[in-house]
Amino acid sequence: MTEPVTELKRRALRIDQAEGHPLYLFTLTAAEVLQVADVSRVSRDEASRLIGYQRPEVRNHVQDIIDYLNSGAVIFPNAIILALSSRASFTGSRGPGTNDGLATAGTLTLPLAMPGEPKPAWIVDGQQRAIALSRAERSDFPVPVTAFVADTVSLQRDQFVRVNNTRPLPPSLVTELLPEVDAPLPQRLSVRKAPSVICDRLNTDERSPFYKMIKRASTRADAARTAVIADNSVVSMIQKSLTSGCLYPFRNLINNEIDIDGIHQALCTYWSAVHDVFPEAWGKPATESRLMHGAGIRAMGLLMDRILVIVDSRSSSAPTEIRKQLSLIAPYCRWTSGTWDQINLAWDAVENVPGQIQTLSNYLIRVYLDARAAQS
Repeated sequence: MTEPVTELKRRALRIDQAEGHPLYLFTLTAAEVLQVADVSRVSRDEASRLIGYQRPEVRNHVQDIIDYLNSGAVIFPNAIILALSSRASFTGSRGPGTNDGLATAGTLTLPLAMPGEPKPAWIVDGQQRAIALSRAERSDFPVPVTAFVADTVSLQRDQFVRVNNTRPLPPSLVTELLPEVDAPLPQRLSVRKAPSVICDRLNTDERSPFYKMIKRASTRADAARTAVIADNSVVSMIQKSLTSGCLYPFRNLINNEIDIDGIHQALCTYWSAVHDVFPEAWGKPATESRLMHGAGIRAMGLLMDRILVIVDSRSSSAPTEIRKQLSLIAPYCRWTSGTWDQINLAWDAVENVPGQIQTLSNYLIRVYLDARAAQS
């Protein structure tokens, strides 16, 4: 009986960019990629902790790659990027010319997983290509691979976000991964990290009016009925307010820290009042309620910036006072039926685009200010 193969050896180049995380350049066959590496799907465990980081398989994209691979003589230069377990080992070659000062030639040994064991690598970039390669006609097709050693999911997520920073990843996936990345981020991403942390807390805190109502990349299909608000709408609402609205004072500009707890409390207080004033529009899909729609969340967020300037969200009377302020606009809102006055839009014609968000926001703020002026 033939002994089972327990390891895979490949000629490789080792590049030392960061201590403890060597980079390897080597080649696998199309059939070996998924034999060696797992796809870490983004999801959440029973305690709502984020696990994984990869988006679901995109069938049309995979099929396009398969068709190309099966089309004849093809060139496939894009490398698959893997995170290797520290169980992988590298042995440098002996003799002159094996190290040119930049890279060392040698042999990389990858232990192969037995049934029920974890594989020695995870795909950081190229999962759609890896799936297509595993289904292509040429199982021996050589595939370039770049790999780094990283046992921790946090480092894998960090590299995943960076590698895909300029590519069309679903914004919701990037947004959900940001709180799990500890390393410094590009400015474009760092400004969304705190809002994403707050969004996650709003979705997982049982006392929050948004509890389990925010749809994230990890949201399971069976939870989609109650997860009716797109997380990017909530993150954008928070980000805007943190930049120039009522949440700005929660930022400490000296040490660049943000009072996450204070913001969470303020948002829970305000949006709980929104729920109380508009119960018939709360918790419904965006197709049935524009309050849960991106335009509604953003517009009511801008109104929040006006209301929480005159109402201290930390006071015991804040819930009552905010409800009084929101009641001023309630007669003019058309979240689930009718036509918005003055802007002449049917309730379900309001779209989540900048122009209509601004139009709805301006209308609500104007009605609010006029109603307040009439009371004085």
